[in-house]
Amino acid sequence: MGRVAHRYGLQAKDLRSCWQWRNYPPTYDSGGPRADAEVLLNAAGRQLLAGLCGVEEEVLARALPSWGQEDAKLSAGKNGVPAAAWRTGGAVAGPVAFGCRLCAARRTGTVVRVMRYTPFWSRVCVRHGRWLLDADADQPLEYLDLRGLPEVVAAQRRWTGVARRAVRAGAGPERVFALAHAVVARWWEQALRWEREKVWPRRLHQVAGGNAGGDLERWRIVGREAVVFPEVVAVADALLDPAMAELAWRASGGMRPRVRGGDDPFCHRLGERVDRDWLGPLVAADYGGPLSGWRSAIVSARRGGGPPGWRDDPWHLKREQQPATMAGQLRVMAAEAQAGGSGTRWRATVPAEHRFHITQLLDEAREELAQLRGVQSGTTAEVARTLLEHLSQSAGLVDRAVLHTAAAAVAAGVALEEVARWSRLPAEELSQILAAGRSED
Repeated sequence: MGRVAHRYGLQAKDLRSCWQWRNYPPTYDSGGPRADAEVLLNAAGRQLLAGLCGVEEEVLARALPSWGQEDAKLSAGKNGVPAAAWRTGGAVAGPVAFGCRLCAARRTGTVVRVMRYTPFWSRVCVRHGRWLLDADADQPLEYLDLRGLPEVVAAQRRWTGVARRAVRAGAGPERVFALAHAVVARWWEQALRWEREKVWPRRLHQVAGGNAGGDLERWRIVGREAVVFPEVVAVADALLDPAMAELAWRASGGMRPRVRGGDDPFCHRLGERVDRDWLGPLVAADYGGPLSGWRSAIVSARRGGGPPGWRDDPWHLKREQQPATMAGQLRVMAAEAQAGGSGTRWRATVPAEHRFHITQLLDEAREELAQLRGVQSGTTAEVARTLLEHLSQSAGLVDRAVLHTAAAAVAAGVALEEVARWSRLPAEELSQILAAGRSED
């Protein structure tokens, strides 16, 4: 819409008045407009935009992932009236990253900010040596300079072959990448204690412009995906290798289970495949992470004896094991800075993946509630239905956040009675709920 308005000599806000808007543009917690804001149009709205562009709707549908999508806000409007609704990009068509401005200028002749729906394995602009950052985070950078890190660029080329092997294995590239990413992100959190780790610090300083020391915590958040990308691809490649699955099987004792030791051959070989021959014992001593889940599924599937299901799926990744996003980590860091560092004990005792899950639930609830701003037009039934549906969804998300927070507090050593009082639940009932949640995991 902004580009069309420019061609007509208008401002974007003037052109947007051609549509009836069902809500307000999404913003960051700081109040600024989100870079990843997306627009959904109803049928009449799409026809209007196609006419203004002078481009057929079929062409726009191929170019714009959100083109044909609608939601309850649009379907509830009057037929034939062009209508639009704001959404965040991640809720529409997946991860949103900044595009390369140099590539955009090469194609359009103008240097403008652009967005792309693109997964993590396609974030390298090979032509200009840039890592394109997430657009959902409230931070000013659009890219990181990779010109001194050819191994990161090479990893993207290598991923193409790994993705083909994932397809042949019937696993799906996105699931293989997600698991490998979770494994390496867990290593990233542990690496501050690895005295022999020299590669990641060098890369981090490089993407930070030469020295990340002045703001190390922020750069560890912003630079993580680019810095660990070669290792993520290497781990994905390794986990798809039948020889590695065979090593995991033999290391488990096969049909005669045995305890994993520091000389675990699978862990040793995995360390070699990421060019860290010293990493094996450290990986072997790490229980409970996504790599352990992968190994357990491989072994369980070979031993048999139980019903098939996700527990035998090596590529299943529990939600609490998903790495915290850059946006989520930056929000936590900003909140702690605002509170004068009072969150230190919480961060020290509650695992990052658990903190991220709670934050994600609250963000989803906040987004549901934000959709209600301005919903005051229409018949009584329409407005009441919209309000109640979103309020009910928000209440459910908040309830889940309460239980996850309670579980984290109890696991961190807070007395059950105190947690029950804060959450306004009977202690016995809370204990039963938490026990049921642990059994499901």
